[in-house]
Amino acid sequence: NKQINVVGAGRTDTGVHAKQLIAHFDFEEKFDFQKIQFKLNGFLNNDISINNIYLVKDDAHARFSALSRTYQYKISKSKDPFSNQSFLLKRNVDLESMNKACEFLIGKNDYSAFAKLHSDNYTNNCNIFYAKWEESQNNIVFTIKANRFLRNMVRSIVGTMIEIGDGKMKFDKIKDIILSKDRSNAGYSVPAIGLCLVSIEYPKEILDGES
Repeated sequence: NKQINVVGAGRTDTGVHAKQLIAHFDFEEKFDFQKIQFKLNGFLNNDISINNIYLVKDDAHARFSALSRTYQYKISKSKDPFSNQSFLLKRNVDLESMNKACEFLIGKNDYSAFAKLHSDNYTNNCNIFYAKWEESQNNIVFTIKANRFLRNMVRSIVGTMIEIGDGKMKFDKIKDIILSKDRSNAGYSVPAIGLCLVSIEYPKEILDGES
Protein backbone atom coordinates (compact mmCIF):
# COMPACT_ATOMS: atom_id res chain seq x y z
CA ASN A 1 0.00 0.00 0.00
CA LYS A 2 2.97 2.30 -0.57
CA GLN A 3 4.51 3.83 -3.69
CA ILE A 4 7.74 1.98 -4.51
CA ASN A 5 10.31 2.86 -7.17
CA VAL A 6 12.21 -0.12 -8.57
CA VAL A 7 15.73 0.46 -9.92
CA GLY A 8 17.17 -2.15 -12.28
CA ALA A 9 20.79 -3.16 -12.68
CA GLY A 10 20.77 -1.81 -16.20
CA ARG A 11 18.83 -1.66 -19.42
CA THR A 12 18.98 -4.04 -22.36
CA ASP A 13 17.81 -3.73 -25.95
CA THR A 14 14.30 -4.89 -26.82
CA GLY A 15 14.32 -8.64 -27.40
CA VAL A 16 17.33 -9.41 -25.19
CA HIS A 17 16.88 -12.23 -22.68
CA ALA A 18 18.13 -12.48 -19.09
CA LYS A 19 18.88 -15.47 -16.88
CA GLN A 20 19.59 -13.13 -13.99
CA LEU A 21 18.55 -9.54 -13.47
CA ILE A 22 18.82 -7.63 -10.22
CA ALA A 23 16.68 -4.70 -9.09
CA HIS A 24 16.42 -2.84 -5.79
CA PHE A 25 13.81 -0.78 -3.99
CA ASP A 26 13.82 1.19 -0.74
CA PHE A 27 11.30 0.23 1.93
CA GLU A 28 11.45 1.15 5.61
CA GLU A 29 9.09 -1.45 7.07
CA LYS A 30 9.78 -5.17 7.54
CA PHE A 31 7.83 -7.70 5.49
CA ASP A 32 7.72 -11.43 4.73
CA PHE A 33 10.12 -11.98 1.79
CA GLN A 34 8.74 -15.40 0.85
CA LYS A 35 5.14 -14.21 0.95
CA ILE A 36 5.86 -11.22 -1.28
CA GLN A 37 7.89 -13.39 -3.68
CA PHE A 38 4.97 -15.84 -3.97
CA LYS A 39 2.47 -13.05 -4.62
CA LEU A 40 4.69 -11.33 -7.20
CA ASN A 41 5.12 -14.54 -9.17
CA GLY A 42 1.35 -15.02 -9.02
CA PHE A 43 0.58 -12.02 -11.20
CA LEU A 44 3.74 -11.53 -13.28
CA ASN A 45 3.83 -12.84 -16.87
CA ASN A 46 5.11 -16.37 -17.40
CA ASP A 47 8.38 -15.14 -18.92
CA ILE A 48 9.39 -13.41 -15.68
CA SER A 49 10.06 -15.03 -12.31
CA ILE A 50 11.20 -13.58 -8.98
CA ASN A 51 13.76 -16.07 -7.66
CA ASN A 52 15.01 -14.36 -4.51
CA ILE A 53 14.55 -11.27 -2.38
CA TYR A 54 17.45 -10.10 -0.22
CA LEU A 55 17.86 -7.52 2.50
CA VAL A 56 20.81 -5.30 1.57
CA LYS A 57 22.55 -2.32 3.12
CA ASP A 58 21.02 1.13 2.74
CA ASP A 59 23.67 2.35 0.29
CA ALA A 60 23.41 -0.74 -1.97
CA HIS A 61 22.46 0.03 -5.56
CA ALA A 62 21.44 -2.52 -8.19
CA ARG A 63 23.25 -0.65 -10.95
CA PHE A 64 26.16 1.18 -9.37
CA SER A 65 27.19 -1.48 -6.83
CA ALA A 66 27.67 -4.14 -9.52
CA LEU A 67 31.24 -5.34 -10.04
CA SER A 68 30.68 -7.03 -13.38
CA ARG A 69 28.10 -8.24 -15.88
CA THR A 70 28.34 -11.30 -18.12
CA TYR A 71 26.55 -11.69 -21.44
CA GLN A 72 26.35 -14.58 -23.88
CA TYR A 73 25.42 -14.49 -27.54
CA LYS A 74 24.17 -17.76 -29.02
CA ILE A 75 24.35 -18.64 -32.70
CA SER A 76 22.68 -21.73 -34.22
CA LYS A 77 24.42 -23.30 -37.19
CA SER A 78 21.24 -24.87 -38.59
CA LYS A 79 17.50 -24.39 -38.23
CA ASP A 80 16.14 -25.32 -34.82
CA PRO A 81 12.33 -25.06 -34.45
CA PHE A 82 12.64 -25.17 -30.66
CA SER A 83 15.13 -22.34 -30.35
CA ASN A 84 13.80 -18.82 -29.81
CA GLN A 85 16.94 -17.55 -28.13
CA SER A 86 19.56 -17.83 -30.85
CA PHE A 87 20.60 -16.22 -34.12
CA LEU A 88 20.58 -18.55 -37.14
CA LEU A 89 23.79 -18.43 -39.19
CA LYS A 90 23.84 -21.04 -41.96
CA ARG A 91 27.56 -21.04 -42.64
CA ASN A 92 30.81 -21.95 -40.95
CA VAL A 93 33.00 -19.26 -39.44
CA ASP A 94 36.65 -19.31 -38.37
CA LEU A 95 36.45 -19.53 -34.56
CA GLU A 96 40.24 -19.52 -34.21
CA SER A 97 40.49 -16.08 -35.82
CA MET A 98 37.51 -14.86 -33.80
CA ASN A 99 39.17 -15.93 -30.55
CA LYS A 100 42.42 -14.24 -31.58
CA ALA A 101 40.40 -11.07 -32.07
CA CYS A 102 38.99 -11.50 -28.54
CA GLU A 103 42.46 -10.93 -27.12
CA PHE A 104 42.37 -7.33 -28.37
CA LEU A 105 39.08 -6.71 -26.54
CA ILE A 106 40.46 -7.44 -23.07
CA GLY A 107 41.33 -4.45 -20.89
CA LYS A 108 40.27 -0.86 -20.23
CA ASN A 109 39.39 1.02 -23.40
CA ASP A 110 37.03 3.52 -24.95
CA TYR A 111 34.58 1.30 -26.83
CA SER A 112 32.75 4.08 -28.72
CA ALA A 113 33.31 2.12 -31.94
CA PHE A 114 30.83 -0.49 -30.69
CA ALA A 115 28.31 1.85 -29.07
CA LYS A 116 25.01 3.00 -30.49
CA LEU A 117 25.37 6.54 -31.79
CA HIS A 118 23.98 9.46 -29.78
CA SER A 119 23.67 7.49 -26.54
CA ASP A 120 23.60 9.50 -23.32
CA ASN A 121 26.50 7.72 -21.56
CA TYR A 122 28.66 9.82 -19.26
CA THR A 123 31.66 7.82 -20.53
CA ASN A 124 32.29 5.10 -23.13
CA ASN A 125 35.16 3.58 -21.16
CA CYS A 126 34.71 -0.05 -20.11
CA ASN A 127 36.91 -2.72 -18.60
CA ILE A 128 36.47 -6.08 -20.34
CA PHE A 129 37.69 -8.99 -18.22
CA TYR A 130 36.87 -11.98 -20.44
CA ALA A 131 35.83 -12.67 -24.04
CA LYS A 132 35.74 -16.05 -25.77
CA TRP A 133 33.96 -18.08 -28.46
CA GLU A 134 33.10 -21.74 -27.82
CA GLU A 135 31.44 -24.41 -29.92
CA SER A 136 28.73 -26.60 -28.39
CA GLN A 137 26.87 -29.18 -30.47
CA ASN A 138 24.87 -27.21 -33.04
CA ASN A 139 25.71 -23.82 -31.52
CA ILE A 140 28.56 -21.39 -31.13
CA VAL A 141 28.45 -19.17 -28.05
CA PHE A 142 30.24 -15.91 -27.34
CA THR A 143 30.78 -15.07 -23.65
CA ILE A 144 31.91 -11.63 -22.56
CA LYS A 145 32.37 -10.19 -19.06
CA ALA A 146 32.99 -6.54 -18.19
CA ASN A 147 32.41 -3.99 -15.47
CA ARG A 148 29.84 -2.27 -17.71
CA PHE A 149 28.53 -2.31 -21.28
CA LEU A 150 27.44 0.38 -23.68
CA ARG A 151 24.13 0.32 -25.51
CA ASN A 152 24.26 -2.17 -28.41
CA MET A 153 27.91 -2.93 -27.56
CA VAL A 154 27.80 -6.74 -27.43
CA ARG A 155 25.67 -7.04 -30.55
CA SER A 156 28.04 -4.86 -32.60
CA ILE A 157 31.09 -6.75 -31.26
CA VAL A 158 29.50 -10.04 -32.33
CA GLY A 159 28.68 -8.65 -35.78
CA THR A 160 32.30 -7.53 -36.17
CA MET A 161 33.52 -10.93 -35.01
CA ILE A 162 31.36 -12.69 -37.61
CA GLU A 163 32.94 -10.57 -40.35
CA ILE A 164 36.34 -11.70 -39.01
CA GLY A 165 35.10 -15.30 -38.99
CA ASP A 166 33.92 -14.87 -42.59
CA GLY A 167 37.37 -13.65 -43.63
CA LYS A 168 36.17 -10.15 -44.50
CA MET A 169 38.71 -8.60 -42.13
CA LYS A 170 41.85 -9.73 -40.29
CA PHE A 171 41.54 -10.56 -36.58
CA ASP A 172 43.95 -7.79 -35.57
CA LYS A 173 41.80 -5.19 -37.36
CA ILE A 174 39.66 -5.05 -34.23
CA LYS A 175 42.49 -3.18 -32.45
CA ASP A 176 42.32 -0.39 -35.05
CA ILE A 177 38.53 -0.33 -34.78
CA ILE A 178 38.71 0.23 -31.01
CA LEU A 179 41.33 2.98 -31.37
CA SER A 180 39.26 4.75 -34.03
CA LYS A 181 36.29 5.22 -31.66
CA ASP A 182 34.19 5.33 -34.84
CA ARG A 183 31.07 3.14 -35.06
CA SER A 184 31.21 3.11 -38.87
CA ASN A 185 34.48 1.14 -38.75
CA ALA A 186 32.94 -1.77 -36.82
CA GLY A 187 30.72 -4.52 -38.20
CA TYR A 188 26.97 -4.81 -38.31
CA SER A 189 24.81 -5.27 -35.22
CA VAL A 190 23.39 -8.80 -34.89
CA PRO A 191 19.74 -9.35 -33.86
CA ALA A 192 18.85 -9.05 -30.17
CA ILE A 193 17.26 -12.53 -30.03
CA GLY A 194 20.59 -14.32 -29.51
CA LEU A 195 21.76 -12.13 -26.62
CA CYS A 196 21.29 -13.06 -22.97
CA LEU A 197 22.38 -11.38 -19.74
CA VAL A 198 23.75 -14.35 -17.83
CA SER A 199 24.87 -12.95 -14.49
CA ILE A 200 25.66 -9.83 -12.46
CA GLU A 201 28.34 -9.88 -9.78
CA TYR A 202 28.16 -7.89 -6.54
CA PRO A 203 30.46 -7.61 -3.52
CA LYS A 204 29.43 -9.90 -0.67
CA GLU A 205 29.44 -6.90 1.67
CA ILE A 206 26.30 -5.61 -0.03
CA LEU A 207 24.11 -7.95 2.02
CA ASP A 208 22.73 -6.75 5.32
CA GLY A 209 23.73 -8.81 8.33
CA GLU A 210 20.11 -9.55 9.17
CA SER A 211 19.38 -11.32 5.84
